[in-house]
Amino acid sequence: MRDARLRRAERRAVIEGPHLLAAALAAGVQPVAVFGTEAGLAKPEVAGLVRNALVLSPAVFRAIADAETPPGVAAEVPIPEREGGSPAVFLEGIQDAGNVGAIIRSAAAFGIRSVFLDRSCADPWSPKVLRAGMGGHFLTAVRPVEDLAAAARGTRLVCTVVRGGRPLREADLSGRLGWAFGAEGTGLSPALLEMAAERVTIPMAAGESLNVAAAAAVCLYEAFSRPAAGS
Repeated sequence: MRDARLRRAERRAVIEGPHLLAAALAAGVQPVAVFGTEAGLAKPEVAGLVRNALVLSPAVFRAIADAETPPGVAAEVPIPEREGGSPAVFLEGIQDAGNVGAIIRSAAAFGIRSVFLDRSCADPWSPKVLRAGMGGHFLTAVRPVEDLAAAARGTRLVCTVVRGGRPLREADLSGRLGWAFGAEGTGLSPALLEMAAERVTIPMAAGESLNVAAAAAVCLYEAFSRPAAGS
């Protein structure tokens, strides 16, 4: 399913590679169909985990696969309906598939329960985002929404800004935390910035900068590594 509208309508996506298939199965996501080459289906990560897989020739699999180097195994899976909550991440206008996937991966690694994306972001269930997410899609609730500001209400919103915010280490990261990350260059919209309980900036050496995925990883780790209140 390479068409985003079809993915949304059918609530299904195609995952490629033994790692993603194993991650989906570990999270309890049962594939609608599994297909691959004989060699791909024999890889240790998936061997014995799936039955009734469709075996394709390498040439046919390459014609179907999205990856430049086809991994030899793929599956059509239902897009999971996970229960979300806080802490949450809100992504606005991030169109690079690699960045969106990397942020979802970091969110899952650092205990984020929900990732909300506006419609200007790359489709989170596209093959490139799924590959960059490395299975994080199956460990946190991933939710495209029409109104990101409405989704963020009820959280203590922390907006990341390139300059002028409170240094990250000094920021108050307590409460029902929500992190907002915007596209590189344009940043976050005034609507989200006006909702901010905190505006934070990551201090860096002069002349250096981070892309949005790296900045998100730093911020999420900072919150994850702080002792819980009362501990």
